[in-house]
Amino acid sequence: MKIGGLDIGTTGCKLTVFDENGNQLGKAYRDYPVYRAVSGHEIDISTMMGSVYAVIGEMAAQYPDIGGIGVTSFGETFVMTNDAGEPLHNAMLYTDPRGAEQCAELIEKLGADHIADVTGLAPHEMYSISKMMWIKRYRPDVYAAARRIHLIEDFVVWHLTNNAQIDYSLATRTMAFDIHSLTWSKEVFDAAGIDVSLMSRPVPTGTSAGTINPAASQQTGLNKNCVIVSVSHDQVSAAVGAGAFDGSVAVDGAGTVECLTPIYDSIPDIPVMAKGYFSVVPYVVPGKYVAYAFSYTGGALIQWAMNTFGKGETNESMERSYGRDEPTGLLVLPHFAGAATPYMDTGSKGAILGLTAASTAADIYRACMEGVAYEMRLNYEALTGSGICFEKLNATGGGARSKLWMQMKADVLNLPITALKTVDAGTVGSAMLTGIAVGLFRDLDDAAAHMVQEMETYYPRMEMHKKYTEIYGRYRAVYNAVRPLM
Repeated sequence: MKIGGLDIGTTGCKLTVFDENGNQLGKAYRDYPVYRAVSGHEIDISTMMGSVYAVIGEMAAQYPDIGGIGVTSFGETFVMTNDAGEPLHNAMLYTDPRGAEQCAELIEKLGADHIADVTGLAPHEMYSISKMMWIKRYRPDVYAAARRIHLIEDFVVWHLTNNAQIDYSLATRTMAFDIHSLTWSKEVFDAAGIDVSLMSRPVPTGTSAGTINPAASQQTGLNKNCVIVSVSHDQVSAAVGAGAFDGSVAVDGAGTVECLTPIYDSIPDIPVMAKGYFSVVPYVVPGKYVAYAFSYTGGALIQWAMNTFGKGETNESMERSYGRDEPTGLLVLPHFAGAATPYMDTGSKGAILGLTAASTAADIYRACMEGVAYEMRLNYEALTGSGICFEKLNATGGGARSKLWMQMKADVLNLPITALKTVDAGTVGSAMLTGIAVGLFRDLDDAAAHMVQEMETYYPRMEMHKKYTEIYGRYRAVYNAVRPLM
């Protein structure tokens, strides 16, 4: 039996297939356009669904005995559909500016602290409920015609199975899910004026939605006995794929976006979390939670530096060009796409401070790595007092391949970091939970034993930690110094 992890991102989707021993066999990828304008950021859900069918069809043709596929997706974005599941509008992305007025209305009705206590989220217009309110007000024809409201995971699951269910972690991204009772918050939906009955049924992460329906089977070529699993929000799936199941370990998602994901063995301190805009999300292990501390530009910033300053170089040669194992002394504020936690300030801009005529391309390249690491430490310190107790990090993503960056993060954070073999932790985590759902693996530990592979552990060096800490003391002041000017 083969199992697959389907990971649906903002600009593309991929399906990775594994055998019963956890070995990767094949992968298919398709992208789709995102439409960005001053007035809105949207995605055509029908085009996205066509790409989903395409990657499934490609893998089904090669591996006809796929026994289960788990679905994980990006968060917040939703779509209203008719009875046939057809989208009634283009879907707004979390970066879409619409919904700010409606979010303010919810805060006025319920209070920011109360919303955070119920939903685990500091109120922000990025979340789904505010944008649902916007559609109801400004597109009343769409809302009146709506028979279901789906986020991306449950939209795909419904089309594959005709079962309308959404896992707890993705439901949280609406800012209308009660993380204590693990049900939709009728209080929030009533305040928003949105009919809660339009939403899919919340289920635990990794719940089977049943076998594929005949229409989807015919369209994709999947065998009729293939089980479809509601997995999770992509960051939760990545934490599973990194083998992080309790509070002793956190995940460093070193991808395009840099994401630090700690595990909590009980519900964390909500006021501390809300202050830094950190989410509190139910985890796959009952009673445990995860949080997201992230920077919009992680690997994306390193790639920008490479594209801009490293003409004719490779990442490896650029790293070697620096020529010494010392901090650059430069300060890079990595807000090239705005600031994520703990600021959530989309208007913030990037900055490079300390340049001289002697500064080289390699200096700037390495300084960008340092800036991301300093921003991680800033988030790490902002989480202090919330109940974190992790003693190490498991690193996934393309950045985990850089020995320089892994060692730098260990030195800056003063924590050991283990680089994992997998780059696509989201698809691995999705496949792990699928394997459990179809009986291929006994439990999470068994799945991890088959599918999570460690490469190398980087330990902090005290002398380097002291040097980075001295510079980090200056870095902490950069945002407040630069922001009023930009």
